[in-house]
Amino acid sequence: MFSNTMTLDIQFGDCDPAGIVYFPNYFRMGDNATAALISAALGMHKRAWLAAFDGAGIPMVDTGARFFKPNRFGDVIEIHSEIAELGRSSFAVRHVLARDGISTVEVNEKRVWTVRDQAGDIVSSPLPDRVRQALAQIKEA
Repeated sequence: MFSNTMTLDIQFGDCDPAGIVYFPNYFRMGDNATAALISAALGMHKRAWLAAFDGAGIPMVDTGARFFKPNRFGDVIEIHSEIAELGRSSFAVRHVLARDGISTVEVNEKRVWTVRDQAGDIVSSPLPDRVRQALAQIKEA
């Protein structure tokens, strides 16, 4: 399924007093990487794809992480993100963060496509066909 890789410079504000990335920041990085993944698949910015498909967002309903090696201020890491599973209204994303080709962290997410109902509440909705097709495609290198 679709994948995307982005590069990220670890900033001072990403780190805790020990000088390593504070673990909740990996979930923020994963959130940004998921938006970049879908944006790359659809060829448009998150704001545009939410508007184009009447989306209210893609909230995370399950998440987890495994930590192999610490990342520090000044490190340059790659985040390789891939669609791991497509459901009716949900999808799973796997992010592998690596420094110098060595995996440092893996973040897994399960997200749900949402829209607003007539009352304005956020509810899950089937993935739009175009979104499903874009996320299911194999990206040519």
